[in-house]
Amino acid sequence: MPRNVYSEIYLHITWRTKDNMPMIDGAIENELFKFIKNRCIETPGVYFFTIGGTADHVHLCVSVPPTLLISDWIGELKGASAHHVNHHVQDKALQWQAGYGVVSFGKNNLQFVKEYIEHQKEHHGGGKVHDRLERIEAVEAAGDG
Repeated sequence: MPRNVYSEIYLHITWRTKDNMPMIDGAIENELFKFIKNRCIETPGVYFFTIGGTADHVHLCVSVPPTLLISDWIGELKGASAHHVNHHVQDKALQWQAGYGVVSFGKNNLQFVKEYIEHQKEHHGGGKVHDRLERIEAVEAAGDG
């Protein structure tokens, strides 16, 4: 990336396990989150803020460079993380469903997003989720199909 580029691209990313099955727990969660965090840190220009989730989905908060192709990068994160868990933690323990959700936000909302992600289990346990940050598919426009 050229030195004369400045960007602030903050992203909240989420994706789910295959068929929303509760596959992420205990040792799998610890190893999965550690792997994804390290993969983010190793990606040039990506700044990792936090990761969290529940037994059936992951939330990630990062800042990315404008040159990063988000869809490819998320696909690589998902594939590599499942491969890592399935080959180093527990055989055939983790599969992801197709798709993901990504929401951009401003720096002023960084603390809110980080806290939301770090308290996923409490939010879901209490039924107090933020719909915009839980979505993984587009909402159909009114009047469509």
